[in-house]
Amino acid sequence: MSTVTEQPAPESGGLAPDAAVTPTRGAGKKLPVALGVLAVALALVLLRSSHAGDTTFQLASDTDFVTLPDIVVPSMVTAWVMVVICLALTAEAVRRTVARLRQPTWVPIVFAIAWMVGFLSWAAADGRIRVVSLLGGAVALAIPLVFGGLGGVLGERAGVVNIAIEGQLLLGAFAAAITASLTGSPWAGLVAAALAGALVALVLGLFAITYFVDQVIVGVVLNVLVVGLTNFLFRQVLTPNAESLNSPDRFSRVPVPVLGDIPLVGPIFFRQTALVYVLYLVVVVVTYALYRTRWGLRVRAVGEHPKAADTVGIKVNRTRYRTILLAGAIAGMGGAYFSLVSVAGFNREMTNGAGYIALAAVIFGKWDPIRATLAALLFGFASNLQGVLSAIGSPVPSQFMLMLPYLVTIFAVAGLVGRSRPPAADGVAYKSQ
Repeated sequence: MSTVTEQPAPESGGLAPDAAVTPTRGAGKKLPVALGVLAVALALVLLRSSHAGDTTFQLASDTDFVTLPDIVVPSMVTAWVMVVICLALTAEAVRRTVARLRQPTWVPIVFAIAWMVGFLSWAAADGRIRVVSLLGGAVALAIPLVFGGLGGVLGERAGVVNIAIEGQLLLGAFAAAITASLTGSPWAGLVAAALAGALVALVLGLFAITYFVDQVIVGVVLNVLVVGLTNFLFRQVLTPNAESLNSPDRFSRVPVPVLGDIPLVGPIFFRQTALVYVLYLVVVVVTYALYRTRWGLRVRAVGEHPKAADTVGIKVNRTRYRTILLAGAIAGMGGAYFSLVSVAGFNREMTNGAGYIALAAVIFGKWDPIRATLAALLFGFASNLQGVLSAIGSPVPSQFMLMLPYLVTIFAVAGLVGRSRPPAADGVAYKSQ
């Protein structure tokens, strides 16, 4: 066992030195189209609805150690300048596609920043955008998406499609609310959420790994089962005993000394609840373990070529069981956000499809923990943006704002991810010889 030294293919993740910075060729043809559509859409919005005035971007909060000045810009002029930049980046993407060159990562990143600055300049005319609140809220709203995305990455790296992330989040939220209410400790609730997520993963493994049932079907059925079970228990158990069983203490904000006082960065990343700091740790540990440990090599081996892994002595199904149990526990921890951070208590179907957005983050992130985390942060930003624009009285229709997180999800997966290759044995049951 100690002699296993296989190196993963570059597509499989972090050991390839340029895997994190070099996009695939499959994204080359889609990227110019996606950027062009967005640039033209922003231009049409500006032509149809012009707003005179200035937009203020507030970069600091009142408690910052060093106060950064507000940035005040003319709304329409700034928006049109950003449109020009977006069109120039689109032209660069077209040039690279025609020349059959790889699309660099900086093109969509700079485009996204320019497009968002232009959109916010127009949407918040004669208003104020609190950048700290916008980005800090995005980090908070991304908590369950990141936890769920990490669970999805681990499961699929081991060859098990984890469609049941939604159920793991929901049961985790349910268990966290009850346990924290009974014990008076949100930390106990977090542990219970992890156990609840692992329980859902155990059922998934029983049917998908042991009995070779289609993994997607099992995951969908588990999601429906957990929704029905938690709705029934909420009505029959929690509602009549809300004071004792559904009144948990919430995680409070814990500013990190010194780091929390750094202008702009501190309030966004280091004035969060304890659950966010746990999330930072989990992201680092999962990434390191997956790419820099023998365990991670074995997990990726059973997800890419289980027969070869079996040949060198790796217990394929045992490895898959252990990995999905860990993945379920991590996803379940994300469920604690809903009942211990967002609100104090459990409510029916309160995850509201977050598990499916986490699955999109897994695909958008190409089955990599860091990329999936960044994708989840993008979706969290889209979710928080709807609240911020509604609060300042933006002219953007409320119906569109409600659709925004899901539109971003669809666009990201269909428009920017390009051609992505999941682990070769993802979703394929393995029968040991």
